[in-house]
Amino acid sequence: MKLQIRILAYSILFFTYSFSTSYLLALGEKLKDHRFITLGCGFLLINLIFSFLVLKWKPLLNIVYSAIIAFLALYVALKFGDLHLFPKYDAYGIKTALMANAFLSIFFWEIAYQIRMKKQS
Repeated sequence: MKLQIRILAYSILFFTYSFSTSYLLALGEKLKDHRFITLGCGFLLINLIFSFLVLKWKPLLNIVYSAIIAFLALYVALKFGDLHLFPKYDAYGIKTALMANAFLSIFFWEIAYQIRMKKQS
């Protein structure tokens, strides 16, 4: 996949993550479950759509990578939000965690893509 296409796909993925987070949190409140379960499953669904439409790897590989990246990115983003890097603008670290989740997901997808390309060569 060319670099320009990957950048476009990652940009779409970033905006999808950014815009869907508030809807997933609202859905979690309506379902009265733990918000991180709803976020994790929602991000898993977004990753599955991304992997099947853009990457088009084997189905089992798509599912495994999607699950690992969704939950790993959410976990690391929550830890990143606990650092309180911007206390003046983001007192609770929520916005920091949400943006970190979007960036980390893209970062992990690029790692997965590079590993996959190295194994194919």
